[in-house]
Amino acid sequence: MKATSADAPPAGDAWAHEVKWDGMRVLVAHDGSGTALTSSNGLDATARFPELARLGEALGAPAVVDGEVIAQGPDGRPDFGRLQRRMHLSSPLAVQEAAAEVPVSLVCFDLLWFDGHDLCPLPWRDRRAVLEQLVEPAPGWRVSPVHDDGAVLLDAVVEQGLEGLVSKRLDSTYLPGRRTTSWRKVKVRLHQELVVGGWWPGAGNRDGGLGSLLVGVHDPAAPGNPLRFSGRVGSGLTAAGLREFEALLAPLATDVCPFDPLPPSAVLRQARWVRPEVVVEVAFGEWTADGVLRHPSLLGRRIDKDPSDVVRE
Repeated sequence: MKATSADAPPAGDAWAHEVKWDGMRVLVAHDGSGTALTSSNGLDATARFPELARLGEALGAPAVVDGEVIAQGPDGRPDFGRLQRRMHLSSPLAVQEAAAEVPVSLVCFDLLWFDGHDLCPLPWRDRRAVLEQLVEPAPGWRVSPVHDDGAVLLDAVVEQGLEGLVSKRLDSTYLPGRRTTSWRKVKVRLHQELVVGGWWPGAGNRDGGLGSLLVGVHDPAAPGNPLRFSGRVGSGLTAAGLREFEALLAPLATDVCPFDPLPPSAVLRQARWVRPEVVVEVAFGEWTADGVLRHPSLLGRRIDKDPSDVVRE
């Protein structure tokens, strides 16, 4: 279930409010004999975060828990950049080595199934009550705290430099895969997921290779859900990141521009196009009037997002 963007948290006692965690959304499914972690786009993430599979054993019965995998920085806040070091690993040895340097934890916030019972039709307040009884806090997981005053929580989120908050109607049922106004998210830090549609050749110390990414967002209000050009992202690309994206995008090369309408002519003259299959996340200053990001900086690649679902937040 997905939240709809809002400018401010709703007021009133029909709502509960939680911190929006800056991590990777997963479903943890325990069938009684084993546990699997699945991302929001269907990616099997079990091998990437094997320590979280212990949650299944702790539940004591078949269950499906919705939550967010996070990695904390030195200041204790969720750090998506640190989480990147775990998201893209799959070999057991590499995961084991990275886990020692970048431990992760799961923040649980919903319960969809328990002991043979589908809880999705129940109101959020009832699912939440069962979740709190079921999940005992441990070093690898905890239940996300709930607050009854969204305005107060928003002030705290701003003060602590967190990503934002999510407000949920107490009577809302769980609608898998649906984006609904029964859940509303308010972002404090400006982050945006974007689809890579091409790249711009580098100059200076990036001469001869990739210099920046050409990115966009889909427009679901327009026929065909076209990909709208949102600018270039070069800041935040390290030397290792440049090599990674060059290797990643090379097999996706195409002569067809994926953006509709076409980007400005200055971009068209040097752009190299790719099939729009890669999703990244950036921090940025603001949107311009013509839908281009100002001062974007790459945070990392999102392997857990479907490109067709990426829209302007």
